[in-house]
Amino acid sequence: MAEHNELGLLGENRARDYLVAKGYKIRTTNYHAGRLEIDIIAEKDGWLVIVEVRTRSTDTFLAPEESIDLRKIRNLVNAAGSYIKRYNWLGETRFDIISVMPDGDNFKIEHIEDAFLPPLI
Repeated sequence: MAEHNELGLLGENRARDYLVAKGYKIRTTNYHAGRLEIDIIAEKDGWLVIVEVRTRSTDTFLAPEESIDLRKIRNLVNAAGSYIKRYNWLGETRFDIISVMPDGDNFKIEHIEDAFLPPLI
């Protein structure tokens, strides 16, 4: 596995552990709707939480959360729509971003709740 893929997988695992420690129930990870993917789908306090995990080794160029463009947002929204329909989710839904960056032997985790709203199409 390429080094950047290993870092991404490690970041997703850290994000999942972080969410569990904060009381989230993990419904699924790496959900696929065709070619679209959601890193983590969790639930907390009646909300379905769609989580995009961004792992970077450095924030020299762009902070991880700044690397999510309109195309990625639309893909997440479409994949979330697939999940909601498939599992008949009737509650509220929000989109979060978790930024994971190595910090020595640990990781710096930033959780941005309700990071964006679905775009009007």
